[in-house]
Amino acid sequence: MTEGPILSAKAISKSFGRGASKVHALHDVSFSVEQGSLTLLKGASGSGKSCLLAALSGLQRPEGGVVIAKGTDVWGRGGRSAERFRRQYCGYVFQTPGLFPSLTAWQQVFVPLRLLGVPAGDAKARASQYLDLVGLLDRAQSKPSQLSGGQNQRVAIARMLAKRPAFIFCDEPTSALDGRNAVMVARLLSEAAKQQGATILCATHDDRLVPFASRVIELEDGRLVSDTAEPKP
Repeated sequence: MTEGPILSAKAISKSFGRGASKVHALHDVSFSVEQGSLTLLKGASGSGKSCLLAALSGLQRPEGGVVIAKGTDVWGRGGRSAERFRRQYCGYVFQTPGLFPSLTAWQQVFVPLRLLGVPAGDAKARASQYLDLVGLLDRAQSKPSQLSGGQNQRVAIARMLAKRPAFIFCDEPTSALDGRNAVMVARLLSEAAKQQGATILCATHDDRLVPFASRVIELEDGRLVSDTAEPKP
């Protein structure tokens, strides 16, 4: 476990447009997170949570401020650091699973691992291991069209977890899911933080995730308005 913050946002700002139409999406947002934590970024639509997540995850350069991950400036060196950060350390979960229509659930996990250079034997073992983890090993040969929306989201999570990323960034991962699948996804993310030491940040308005979080950060109009550690039973 790393001592001190593993990810820090320092005075992050972002705006869109120009002149009278300029919109300030983020206003000098600063906070840090520890390794192995599950932090929720909550707020209404337009609060800036997805914009902040994009800046923290190396997907969208902030207009101002610094993101430090593992002691390195994510947006330094003309964006090359962000590309390296994404490739080496990050896993992503979005509202839409983004699966390949022609691949089976098992192949969805196996193929990306091979593209990352994981040896075939290890990739095969991980594909089965992580499909089992999300409760879908019995559907390993099913394609996305043969699975429900919740099952496809769980396949996407298996694909992401099989990479064993240091950071997991989620943008509304449960908003389209029913209660059972939403709780399962939340539990999988919580276990990844605890068991794999992954650092997870999740932009969401879904209160069903709150009991599984170690911390909840509330945004309003691009500003951090509350930061609460969630007590665990």
